Amino acid sequence: MDAELVELSVLSEIVPSKEEMLFLDGVAERLLGKVRAYYKERNLDVDVRLAGSYAKGSYLSDQDFDLFMLFPMSMPKEDVVRIGLQAGKDIVNGELVYSDHPYTTGYFEGVEVDMVPCYHLPSTDQIRTAVDRTPFHTEYINSHLNADQKDQVRLMKKFMKGIGAYGAEQDSRGFSGYMCELLIVKYGAFRKALEKAVNWEVGETIVIEQEGPHFKSPLVVYDPVDRNRNAASSIHIDTFNLFKTAAKAYLDAPSERFFFPNPRIPLDPSELEWICAKKGSRLVSVKFDRPQDVNEDNLQAQLWRTQYAIEKKFGEFDFKVLGAVHMLGEFDMTVVFELETDMLSPTHVHRGPPVRVQKASADFLEAWKDNPYGKPYQSGDYWYVESERHMRKATEFLETETSLAGIGRNVDVETLVVYDHFQTLSAVDPGLLTELLDPRYPWEI
Repeated sequence: MDAELVELSVLSEIVPSKEEMLFLDGVAERLLGKVRAYYKERNLDVDVRLAGSYAKGSYLSDQDFDLFMLFPMSMPKEDVVRIGLQAGKDIVNGELVYSDHPYTTGYFEGVEVDMVPCYHLPSTDQIRTAVDRTPFHTEYINSHLNADQKDQVRLMKKFMKGIGAYGAEQDSRGFSGYMCELLIVKYGAFRKALEKAVNWEVGETIVIEQEGPHFKSPLVVYDPVDRNRNAASSIHIDTFNLFKTAAKAYLDAPSERFFFPNPRIPLDPSELEWICAKKGSRLVSVKFDRPQDVNEDNLQAQLWRTQYAIEKKFGEFDFKVLGAVHMLGEFDMTVVFELETDMLSPTHVHRGPPVRVQKASADFLEAWKDNPYGKPYQSGDYWYVESERHMRKATEFLETETSLAGIGRNVDVETLVVYDHFQTLSAVDPGLLTELLDPRYPWEI
């Protein structure tokens, strides 16, 4: 199907209707009026603005509001946070959300609202909190994109959502809404951005306004409102490569499935076992209790750390990891590994000292002269010997080595439960196992 026809069809589905827009405009006007009146009654000089996708006119359906309360620079930060959070509780019955900068989230006339306190700054040279740039982002995008280009942003956002690359949070580690907007600012249109992305190399650097300091990242995009910030810092190398792959696949064969992928239907345990049997692989998994006093974004980061740490430790013990996934549940946290084998051979090759080091070589030969699995032998520049393994089972490894692997600091090893292959198939969420064992891209399902 022709790319232009695909994109026109997608836009007809994702651009909010006039009725939706009028409804949101009315709610937004009343919300702003209520918050402004709230501060006026208290004789507080607070500028109130909407930010985010709604304020930029690049939102999709099911829109929420990001409302920013800009406090005078003369006010202490603790007062800004305290007063701003109280406003959120009073106006939208908001719940406190802890992130780099606390805010409240609630509902106003049925629309979800994040109420965020920050400073009213003359420029980004005087940033004081993690969210002070956001009003500048809104102003920049509105001054650099016309209505047609904002529809191109909508295409980019929906494409990122469809391929699983959207969101700067730790669970997705992908492209934020602002990054989608910046790609259109830079390249002018959705498809042109894809054409450029196909040829990106790791470390690709994009300068829109002014280049800043060096950043080490898969993608570097100097924030046009603050040259000292990499607007692409959240993008992991896996998501970077996923976007490149999806961009090429879409350009080769445009389809609405990149925007509206079929849901991945969980396989049942017998189908999952058949996949493992066909490959000869085995599953093992670990579960931990979820701490209830740590925010979700923080826990997601720690789950990634835990997955990578155990995977690296597996390698040190000669287990080959074919893939790994994790899931943050309401009450627990799960990490699953697909291994080439979950039972290693009785022996392994142990490398000794360099042959040229005579004293160490003599000691090594003496120590292993009665080795029941064979005498030491020379290969290249080193001595080697066949040695008995002290740990062969993957489950035993997980039970003894997980606490030593460098897992997330709030991941409580005292709550560790280890599952072998068949226990994993019966006890772990089939959707998570399907994600691991059926690695097709979303648009291929």
